[in-house]
Amino acid sequence: MSPLTATATVTVTIDDARAAGLCVHGARGWFERHGLDFRAFLEHGIGAEVLLATGDAMALRAVEQAQRRAHTAGAR
Repeated sequence: MSPLTATATVTVTIDDARAAGLCVHGARGWFERHGLDFRAFLEHGIGAEVLLATGDAMALRAVEQAQRRAHTAGAR
């Protein structure tokens, strides 16, 4: 699934970020640099479209992981 399709309903979680190889400490700084609320992300996740709008390669990896998770969960 392309990260540019079907993102409106995908919520990216900290578990997705970790599975994509991102560390929590680095993610915290990344959220701050992009003006995003890291605490809200930890508690509720964040819409894939918000991350994709940053144009950042690390955000893309986390979105792709969330899409894989959502696809796997939907296939059950």
